[in-house]
Amino acid sequence: MDFIKSLLTVFFPIVATFVCGIILLTLSRISLCLWQRERVRNARGVRPILVSGLRMDVVTMCYLLILPSLLTSLFTGIEPINDIWLIFLRVWIVAGLWLLVYMEIATPTFINEYDVRPNRFFVEYLIYPKEVMSMLWTGYKVELFLGGVISIFTVYVGWVFSGLVVSNLPSLEWYWRVPFGLLTVALCVLGARSSFGHRGINPSMIAFSNDNLMNDLALNSTYSVIYAMKLMRKEQDSAKFYPKMSQEKVIELIQDSTHVSTGAYTHPKLPTLIRRPASYKGKPKNLVILLQESLGSRFVGGLGGLPLTPNLDAILEESWYFTRMYATGTRSIRGIEAVTSGFSPTPANAIVKLPKGQQNFYTIAQTLSYHGYHTQFIYGGESHFDNMKGYCLGNGFCDIQDLPTFINPQFVGSWGVCDEDLYDKTHQQLTERHATGQPFFSFVFTTTNHSPFEYPEGKIEPYNSPAATRENTVKYSDFAFGEFIKKAKASDYWDETVFIVVADHDSRVYGDQAIPVNYFNIPAIIFGGGIEPKKDDRIASQIDIPPTLLSLIGIDNYGPMIGHDMTQDIPNEKLRAIMQYHNTFGWMNNDNQAVIFQADKPIETYQYDNQTHKLHSVELPQKMIDTANANALWGSLAYKQDYYHWGEVKAMLDS
Repeated sequence: MDFIKSLLTVFFPIVATFVCGIILLTLSRISLCLWQRERVRNARGVRPILVSGLRMDVVTMCYLLILPSLLTSLFTGIEPINDIWLIFLRVWIVAGLWLLVYMEIATPTFINEYDVRPNRFFVEYLIYPKEVMSMLWTGYKVELFLGGVISIFTVYVGWVFSGLVVSNLPSLEWYWRVPFGLLTVALCVLGARSSFGHRGINPSMIAFSNDNLMNDLALNSTYSVIYAMKLMRKEQDSAKFYPKMSQEKVIELIQDSTHVSTGAYTHPKLPTLIRRPASYKGKPKNLVILLQESLGSRFVGGLGGLPLTPNLDAILEESWYFTRMYATGTRSIRGIEAVTSGFSPTPANAIVKLPKGQQNFYTIAQTLSYHGYHTQFIYGGESHFDNMKGYCLGNGFCDIQDLPTFINPQFVGSWGVCDEDLYDKTHQQLTERHATGQPFFSFVFTTTNHSPFEYPEGKIEPYNSPAATRENTVKYSDFAFGEFIKKAKASDYWDETVFIVVADHDSRVYGDQAIPVNYFNIPAIIFGGGIEPKKDDRIASQIDIPPTLLSLIGIDNYGPMIGHDMTQDIPNEKLRAIMQYHNTFGWMNNDNQAVIFQADKPIETYQYDNQTHKLHSVELPQKMIDTANANALWGSLAYKQDYYHWGEVKAMLDS
């Protein structure tokens, strides 16, 4: 070691830390590859993952060591700065190594939940420490314990290691300090950019597979999170991910893809603003949206899934239900965005959390409030989570019923009260609202079917063990739903209310395909007063739900939503579903022909087999690809150009 130290002089700690970091990240990547070896084998990913992974680790370590490289050359050996700087350097090394180790420790659990390395979701959850810590403490005690132990061990070993590498360092002559400092900075910058081109490296440059997890294994989790944070700052420009198209062409194709005449779009500022008369012409009905947490169709027996939902299956017999309804994304706020505003998904955050989504953004609550409805959001947890409360209060909801409003709930878990308590509150609220004689819109969001899967004991016979599993919480949630339906059917409000049960998204979206289509399939079941039972096999998207519901309750849809009113006979060629999966956008028509856009990659076209759930490459017409492209770009364009501005809609209603 003394020979190497004398050779590298003041840069020995930098080089030693660099090598240590590379070894740690490589060992972690090899372990993850062994864990996911079948998918790695299917993707032929060993070489690209390890080679590109080494490149990304070099990038990460260079970023980490740029500043200490410069300051080490300048300060080491200069008294009295030397001692202070070496302590700072040791702290920097320990903190850097801890960050690398901690992020890799957190990776397997995150992959189990999201099928990717830690990304923007990891950062967003840190904003809500109360809910997240409660969830972790309840459902992930082993992971927390291991994380704590390994963190302490890392800090201890890192401190010992840093002491060894900074001790007895030779110093540079004064005239070499600045030149060597600038040289090491230049080398670090070059390593961090990993390119001589005008643009530095980014994840798309090393992507090699349609399996997003395989591409992520070639990263490391520290880089993945920091890159996600960088994108979050630029998310309003997220449309740059996909093939470019003029604004005029996007608008033309979006208008043409709806089921109304393009000549009807005449508003100078809102290119999709239009009046669509309601199909129901009687006295306007009440509306209740029951948004189910993480309830994919694969958990619903009546839709060909597991036998977990006898009460929901029974409702199917008296409902209008869709067999091919697809979620727009993989997070609750994306589902909220779709079912309340009919807004198209983007690679950016859902409008629930974006600045322009906080007030004067179009939602059906705005329309219904304008028509004299009492509008409320009922949620069993803290509604500030994911900014739901701010979004609702700023966009047409006048009443928030969340955890603080529940009196003596029977069970409170990490995410709020159990679904029985939520439905009891809902029934009480609907009864009170009906008694006033004022029509109402109640948006109800369940919480039980979320990890760590907590629910009251003794309510159901568990489907599997241990008790805290997704399947058992689905079964419990269905039990609670069944108890609510008994009360609702016996109530005065039943005949005057249209209900829909729809999921926000499936429980977990994963797989080795660009878009795992089957994991976007969700239940959408409409029932209640005046709803004729029917099974609907047309393809549909979550953004079709709000215009359809307005039509069913007798309220003309005057707004900017591009979703279809499914009470109408929609031409087959205009039926479609749209899906956002991280930075990947999928569009699929009624014939299961799919167009997929991945960030900075060529367009891919497929035929989806709904029996095997596989995507098979095919050639598709350019017109279809252009329509899909316009849909991929529409959400970002509509957000930036304020095409969902409620003030403009209201001004037209008032005129």
